[in-house]
Amino acid sequence: MSITRIEPGARLSEAVVHGGLVYLAGHVSSDPSAGVGDQTREILAEIDRHLALAGTSKSRLLSVSIWLADMSTFAEMNAAWDAWVDPDAKPARATVEARLASADYKVEIAGIAAV
Repeated sequence: MSITRIEPGARLSEAVVHGGLVYLAGHVSSDPSAGVGDQTREILAEIDRHLALAGTSKSRLLSVSIWLADMSTFAEMNAAWDAWVDPDAKPARATVEARLASADYKVEIAGIAAV
């Protein structure tokens, strides 16, 4: 089976396609000064873009992991998520509070989707 790496960089690929699945790297905002809602919306747009490059879409997401720097922002993140997620194809999801790679990052999201 082939392996396709989408937007490979020095340390990671933004997504990897193998065996009928696409594995999304942890996505963070390019604007760490933005609030949780804006960071979440930007991340979800990038996920849409990477899924499209892999030949799939959010309606085929199987599992999503979300890390929040502060769980008190859960509702703000969920507002952006609820406006984005396919209402007929919600993935399994976990959300936890974690210290992210930079103190400026407020949200990180990774996932797995069917191609």
